[in-house]
Amino acid sequence: MRFTKKTHACVRLEKDGRALVVDPGGFSEEDAAVGADAILVTHEHPDHFSEARLRTAMEADPAAEIWTLQAVAEKISAAFPGRVHTVGHGDTFTAAGFDVQVHGELHAVIHPDIPRITNVGYLVDGGRVFHPGDALTVPDHPVETLMLPVMAPWNKISEVIEYVREVKPQRAYDIHDALLTDLARPIYDNQIGALGGAEHLRLAPGQSAAL
Repeated sequence: MRFTKKTHACVRLEKDGRALVVDPGGFSEEDAAVGADAILVTHEHPDHFSEARLRTAMEADPAAEIWTLQAVAEKISAAFPGRVHTVGHGDTFTAAGFDVQVHGELHAVIHPDIPRITNVGYLVDGGRVFHPGDALTVPDHPVETLMLPVMAPWNKISEVIEYVREVKPQRAYDIHDALLTDLARPIYDNQIGALGGAEHLRLAPGQSAAL
């Protein structure tokens, strides 16, 4: 499996000549989802869900499909009948040759006065990759590679470290990092790497790694 980091929370996975893209949002490249056979969206916040980016990808490939929760599906499904699939916690499906399990139900708490929206995470190919979206969801399955949300309005570094410890992945790659300045990155790298208990890695947007 080949993993390519896109800007912020968007990732691209490739296997056997097919591609799966997760969370091509408004912070990601305009063509972040183009060429994807399948697209997964964790929730409706604009840094994870961009209707324009989804439309671009779906119009470029009439065979491309989307899997997402109801809040997103209802915004885009009318434009692509039969190609947008609604999923929730506990569901399993196959997308672009990847086996996917859905974990989680709610977005992390941003502030007690802000209502929580729905959010799902995607466990890919039996735990080879887990993308939690905007929540610190712990799947009931071992995880090889964790896509780790390192910087968000809803988290702090101690929570990020504890999350790595609880999931116990073999490795954790930074995502949700568009708000993290280059000056702060060494602090996060050192603390998560030293305290998380897993190999901590970071790719620049556009860089790839074999998983």
